[in-house]
Order: sequence, then C-alpha cells, then structure tokens
Amino acid sequence: MGFFKDFREDFSQAVNDLMPEDDNGAEKQNNLENDDMVVNTLDADMDTESELSKLNGLLEQVAEQPATQAVVKPQQVAELEREFTREVKRADVRTTVEGRKKMSEDTMTTMNMNQVMGVNPEAVSDETTVITEGTSINGDINADGSIDIRGRIGGNVTCNGKLVITGILEGNSNSSEFFADAAKIEGEVRSTGTVKIGIGSVVIGNISASSAVIAGAIKGDIDVQGPVVVDTSAVVMGNIKSRSVQINNGAVIEGFCSQCYADIDVQGLFEEKKGN
Repeated sequence: MGFFKDFREDFSQAVNDLMPEDDNGAEKQNNLENDDMVVNTLDADMDTESELSKLNGLLEQVAEQPATQAVVKPQQVAELEREFTREVKRADVRTTVEGRKKMSEDTMTTMNMNQVMGVNPEAVSDETTVITEGTSINGDINADGSIDIRGRIGGNVTCNGKLVITGILEGNSNSSEFFADAAKIEGEVRSTGTVKIGIGSVVIGNISASSAVIAGAIKGDIDVQGPVVVDTSAVVMGNIKSRSVQINNGAVIEGFCSQCYADIDVQGLFEEKKGN
C-alpha cells in the first residue's frame, strides 16, 4: 500500500498549497491533523476502499474551496513605493532643468548687451565705494558694486552697480546706472540702464544708455534705445537719437533730433503717400 501512502502525502501537500490560510492558522492546523492521521495509519492494515473514499472527500473539499484572491506581499508594496519615489524625483529634476533653460533664454539678450558695455550685473556687490570730498585720484577705478564720487577722479571708471557723481570726473565711465548732480564730467558716459543728468551738472562727451533724463547741460551726442526726457532747465548741444523725445517748455536744443529707434517706418510712409 505504499503507493496510496505516497500519493496521499503528495495530494495533501498540494491541497495545503492551494487552500488560503487565515489569521489563526485554522486551515494549516487541519492539514497538520490530516498529515498526522496519515502517519498514524501506517502501522494498520490499509483498506483500499476507505483510502479512495478519503481521497474523494479531499477532492470535493478542493472543488468547494473558492478561488484565492491575489495577495500583495509587504516587500512588493515597499518596492512599489520606492519606484514611485524615484519617478517623482525624476519629474522634479526634469522640471528644474527646463525652468533653468527657460530662464537662460530669457536673460541672454540682456547679458549680451552688458558684455558689450563691459558691465557684469551678475557680479554686482552690495558694497559702495565712496570717494570723499577733498580726495583726488589719478588712475582708473573698477568696482563690483556701486561708486559714489564726491571728490575728483582723473581716469576711467567702471562699476557693475550704480555710479553717482557729485564731484569731478575726467574720464570715461561704464555702469549699470548713472546719476550726476551738480557734477563736472569730461568724458563719454555709457550705461546699460538709465542716465540722469541733474540740474547744475555739465557733461562734455557723448551719452549712450537705454533711457535718459536731462536737466543739466550736455555738449555731445545722445544715443538712447528708449525714451529721452529733456527737462525745462536742460541745454543740449548735439544730436539726439532715441525711440521717443519729450521736450519740456524752456529747454534749449542745438542739434538734430531723430527717433530712429521708433517702430514707425517714417521713410516708407512718405514713399507710400508719394506713390498714391
């Protein structure tokens, strides 16, 4: 009867694998009891009919057992969580890279203009260099921050910040913003931002900027990509090139004014009129 013994052991093992196990281990306990029953009958005489009937009972039990539901193991859940975290990090990295690329494209034009002017706004320092009254310096000055000239400078001045002059400058200047108040300047003024020439200031030299407000005296040409405001107290001896010009009552201009940076094609407009 060894054949029935081996067959029953294999069949019991298969039933144990198929049957779900509850929290109290009831099914496992029943299977162990069935296994004990098999072992305890080894010493007795084997009844063929009895053994077959027991096998049929096991088959019916398996047939009546509902299909087991899929069970997600804890290690599988942990692996899914780790994969989700990795995907989120990849999405964050892609968003950051695309954002930085967009910012680089938007600032490219401004950076090129600053390079032409010799000014680097990204290296602007919060510090301000002050040349006090009664101080005279002969030589060029370069600063990462702003410069406030109250004394006298005999040389070129370059700064990445704002250049304020209330004293005397004998030389060219490059800055991100320029302001002169009751100052005496002999040299070219170049700025990537706004140039303001206050009342009582005298500038002998050309001015290049993105916008300008003139309230003092200038002997030189003004080349501005944006608007120019010529205030009441202003005196300009030179040509003005800009997008727009506002001349207040009382201002004196000896030169030619051209709005060559305006969006209107003046020459083409008159040619069209002539053709009609």
